Amino acid sequence: MRGKRMSLKGTVPGIVLAASLAILLFGTVARAAEPIKIGAILSVTGPASFLGAPEAKTLEMLVAETNKKGGVLGHKVELIIKDSGASPEKAFSFAKQLIDEDKVFAIIGPSTSGETMKIKGVAEAGKTILLSCAAAEDIVNPVAKWVFKTPQKDSDAVIKIFQQMKKMKISKIGVLSGNDGFGNAGKGQIEKLAPKYGITIAANEVYDAKASDLTAEVTKIKAANVQAIINWSVVPAQAIVIKNARQIGIKVPIFQSHGFGNIKYVQAAGAAAEGVLFPAGRLLVADVLPKSNPQKALLVKYAKDYTSTYKEQPSTFGGHAYDAYTILLKAIGQAKSTDKEAVRTAIEHLHGFVGTGGIFNFSPTDHNGLNVDAFEMLTVKNGKFAVLK
Repeated sequence: MRGKRMSLKGTVPGIVLAASLAILLFGTVARAAEPIKIGAILSVTGPASFLGAPEAKTLEMLVAETNKKGGVLGHKVELIIKDSGASPEKAFSFAKQLIDEDKVFAIIGPSTSGETMKIKGVAEAGKTILLSCAAAEDIVNPVAKWVFKTPQKDSDAVIKIFQQMKKMKISKIGVLSGNDGFGNAGKGQIEKLAPKYGITIAANEVYDAKASDLTAEVTKIKAANVQAIINWSVVPAQAIVIKNARQIGIKVPIFQSHGFGNIKYVQAAGAAAEGVLFPAGRLLVADVLPKSNPQKALLVKYAKDYTSTYKEQPSTFGGHAYDAYTILLKAIGQAKSTDKEAVRTAIEHLHGFVGTGGIFNFSPTDHNGLNVDAFEMLTVKNGKFAVLK
């Protein structure tokens, strides 16, 4: 008797098997299509909006570009932005929400140092990659396993300023700093490094980051008869310091931190900003960099894309978000995985990564990856940023 081929079609076992295969296939496709959720805690509004707004715009632009190209490793990117308004308490609440409820793969931000310090522990406990857009060295020193940052270190910014002061034979200075996380961290680095560079701090004033008039503070600096001023802040009050200082007749050079890297601060200070000196990444002067500079092509493209998309000039702050996002995607690509631990390890071993803030060389002992060479010394000339010559 000739044997017959057994067909499962139409039999109960066949229906069950077909259904099981369909469920398995559907589940596999569904998993493959799951987006990579990236949270962002940014000061889109409030006192640090000059930081957070361009950061948010940059991320939205980059995510749209990524998804238009098909995503990363077959996954689209889903961006969840939380506006903290520069509040550490809000940042803490949002970090918990993003990790516990939204189950994000990573968090970009916060915009400010105080917020970042507030949520470091949350990221560590939740084993979630945190790529901060804030500058304080305390964010990565000591190293926390899951925490990285993209802005240059405040200690390197101080060193760059002191190197310039040495060239200008400046040895007696006045210091003004905001009473927030960024201001406190910078003040500490200035005080720590000044003796090494032969700098005497003759007056040292802390001001309210929300102040609208700082005449009293700059008057104390003037009374100390200093050769220069360092004004360390990352909020609009830094522009008020500059205006008030010039209004009372202070004519000595005013140095700002790398938290001055948004042309809106220059506009806020008006004519008083002319001649201000500050260290910054090369994004602000991309057009005058030589073609041989390894950052030039990237900086020019980002600036062009941002300007054409939003009809405004880019800032170093948007650049910090650019670096955080592109570092994360590069690490996912290198890890060939969306496993958090594998991607975290990949970030920790990224070398020679060209970003807007410099060329990053991370390591297990360095979660910033930049040094003082990432800075150019800039000045304000005719209301615009220019390389100091």
